[in-house]
Amino acid sequence: MLPKFLLVLLILGTFGLLFFLSRTPLDLYWYGVQLSLFFLFVSFFFEWLRYSKKTQRAETIHKMGLELGNSKLDRADLSERIYQKQYNKLAGEYLGYKQSETEKSKEQMEYFSLWLHQIKTPIAAISLILQQNKEVSGQKQMEQELLRLDDYTHMALNYLKLEDVGKELDLEWVSIDEIIKETLKKYSILFIYNKIQLLYQPLEKNFLTDRQWLQVLVEQILSNSLKYTKTGKISIFLENGHTLVIEDTGAGIRQEDLPKIFEKGYTGLNGRLHEKSTGLGLFLSKKICNRLGHGLHIESELGSGTKVYIDFKRPDFQLFD
Repeated sequence: MLPKFLLVLLILGTFGLLFFLSRTPLDLYWYGVQLSLFFLFVSFFFEWLRYSKKTQRAETIHKMGLELGNSKLDRADLSERIYQKQYNKLAGEYLGYKQSETEKSKEQMEYFSLWLHQIKTPIAAISLILQQNKEVSGQKQMEQELLRLDDYTHMALNYLKLEDVGKELDLEWVSIDEIIKETLKKYSILFIYNKIQLLYQPLEKNFLTDRQWLQVLVEQILSNSLKYTKTGKISIFLENGHTLVIEDTGAGIRQEDLPKIFEKGYTGLNGRLHEKSTGLGLFLSKKICNRLGHGLHIESELGSGTKVYIDFKRPDFQLFD
């Protein structure tokens, strides 16, 4: 439409110059200008109608899957048929590519999941051998590394499970003490070998949550505390009757790192220095809390330790006024 507008301006300018040089009354010129603009706007209107019909036809093809052989489309002119044919071709290629990528991604996820389940077998076998042979050289270090390997395996499996949005939660009233005790039992080796003091008294509290995912969440938080606490203590207690707090006296986190700790793959200064961080732990923890409807907040200071808050409080729902 722009070339048409420029052409009209050029014609009007040329005739205006001729009228001016020939000393012809300008009334006739202004009449010609008005008439030209009228036909220009009429032309614009018909161009807009044509564009609208073309857009609507493209949307119809996309939404309803109409083929070029449809009787309604057969009446289109040659240019429209070419346009429709090209559109159908591109749409078919896109859908084929999308389906291919989906199948490829599904196959990769299935293989990865199968591999993770298979690798748990040798891990369990190594653990059994260490339990039966107490005099194995370097047993202390081997048991700790084996526990870390088991944690990373479960982390990958839990990541795959979280990506499965179709899986429903199994909500029930869960004793927080049962979850904590199971987690402490799993990591008892690290507490003993690293001589880390534990401050914990039974909380005697139940929360509405998913037992499996809460177990994963508490394990991840406690694992992080043990990972960065060389000496000192770890405290587990309840605040305000609905907030579980896990506090350690470990390395702590820089203030500039705190806003980014829940980002996928972010390790921060400690992760880079100790080369122990994958950048997935807190990312998964936040994702689990979002799915369960729990709050997750972390306070920390470099060199002074970290406090992790898991808030189980839920809003009160009012069914009737």
